[in-house]
Amino acid sequence: MISNTLGIGVQGIQDGLRGMEVAARQIARGGVDGPQGTATGSGGILEPIIDLKLYERSVEASAQVVKTADETLGTLLDIMA
Repeated sequence: MISNTLGIGVQGIQDGLRGMEVAARQIARGGVDGPQGTATGSGGILEPIIDLKLYERSVEASAQVVKTADETLGTLLDIMA
């Protein structure tokens, strides 16, 4: 159960980092992502900035899951020792 929780947390971190990378690329392009410089959507650069912040929070939450699972595992090992 702990290893599954760790895996979910790590997967969440990886997914969040990938999302942050995509959003950062869109921001660097000035909200232009499509062919011939078309906008990424009606929000232009605003949408990728919001996405970047959301992915940042997702990574933080997933890191907390990993930290809590690690602490729980440590406690279980201490009890069994």
